[in-house]
Amino acid sequence: MTNSEEKETSILIIYTGGTIGMVQHPHSGTLAPFKFDQIKKEIPELNKFNYNIETVTFTPPLDSSNMSPRNWVKIARIIQKNYNRFNGFVVLHGTDTMAYTASALSYMFENLDKPIIFTGSQLPIGTLRTDGKENLITSVEIAAARKNGMSLVPEVCIYFDFKLYRGNRAVKRDADLFSAFRSVNYPELAVAGVDIRFRTEFIHCNENKGILKVNTQFDDNVVILKIFPGINQQVFNSVFNIPGLKGVVLETFGSGNVPTSRWLINCIKKAIRRNIILLNVTQCEGGRVSMGQYETSLDLIKAGVVSGHDMTTEAAITKLMFLLGQELPVTEIKMRLNKSLRGEISE
Repeated sequence: MTNSEEKETSILIIYTGGTIGMVQHPHSGTLAPFKFDQIKKEIPELNKFNYNIETVTFTPPLDSSNMSPRNWVKIARIIQKNYNRFNGFVVLHGTDTMAYTASALSYMFENLDKPIIFTGSQLPIGTLRTDGKENLITSVEIAAARKNGMSLVPEVCIYFDFKLYRGNRAVKRDADLFSAFRSVNYPELAVAGVDIRFRTEFIHCNENKGILKVNTQFDDNVVILKIFPGINQQVFNSVFNIPGLKGVVLETFGSGNVPTSRWLINCIKKAIRRNIILLNVTQCEGGRVSMGQYETSLDLIKAGVVSGHDMTTEAAITKLMFLLGQELPVTEIKMRLNKSLRGEISE
């Protein structure tokens, strides 16, 4: 980035809640959110950037366990409202559901040409050993990174513990380690060390240069059903007969396999005949669904189950909710589920 670009760079930080925004009260020792309108005072290291940094704070801040599609829309609307004023956006978010929110935002923004970087921390930013300062400072630097006037990472991403991931490819892998996130099926977009090394060959760029569109409709009449040894017909029938149900993400064994019990396959067939959409993803951390590779998944193809390929569960369920929200015909939804919208599937 040139000096002139640096001087005119503006970054918006959106604090939704989460551990990263907590500081310890000097007298009581309790943790409470710090005042984000004084962020440069709380984190003086940010003053070394010659950026205009502004903040927006959720009131009250949300524990990420309470995040919902309504809150995803709120974040998107804040970004949309400020899109022309800022060069990049940093969203501070609790780690528990960060991968869901990042996946949802990736689908909502069409023709995105600026970075939306999600980050958080495992320890409050006000504690001595916090990982929050590095995560925040580097996220701001990545959000500001430009070359020839163009953002280097025009994607929805997650930055954590020195690594930048595509948002709809990352999953939370550990509740205790600083390396809380991982992307098994897609490489890191950048690695931060002495310098930030951007892996441009893996970064999606908006080649169409179309006008930004923000689609905010979601349909939450969906469920995730994890297949396990001993799952019985009563459980299966109960799930598939939920009133108003429109879609099911099946977490299956290995490359997309389920037990070959006739009642199970018949239940799936009946659901599909009622226009309930079934999307098949693997329970494994890595790899992909390849239905038909084994006899135990052949019946799923015949029944009309859609392959989720190598999507994460977080990317799959938010994509299903997003496409259902667009009120498209079932055949169109199935076609789009089977293709990559924002780099969530390897093609």
